[in-house]
Amino acid sequence: MSPLILVGVFVVSTVAGYFIIRRVPSLLHTPLMSGMNALSGVTIVGALSATGIAIHAGDGVAAVILGNIAIILATVNVVGGFAVTHRMLRMFKRNKKKQ
Repeated sequence: MSPLILVGVFVVSTVAGYFIIRRVPSLLHTPLMSGMNALSGVTIVGALSATGIAIHAGDGVAAVILGNIAIILATVNVVGGFAVTHRMLRMFKRNKKKQ
């Protein structure tokens, strides 16, 4: 796959993401963050795909190592995002003892 195509996909996804979230009110931040964390799983799929292509093309050890680092970082991003969202949503639950 051409690096120019990869850069083009990155630019289009960045512009699309900007236009999608620019008009979201602050009250919707927590639900939106939760949804975006789910969509961040796409970065894991992208990292897996890029690493697989690098392995198949025989691009070398450096490409495979960088691909594995990308997979790890994308996974940390998704898991951390869900943990933060879970913690934020717990703040809105009522305590049964106070009722």
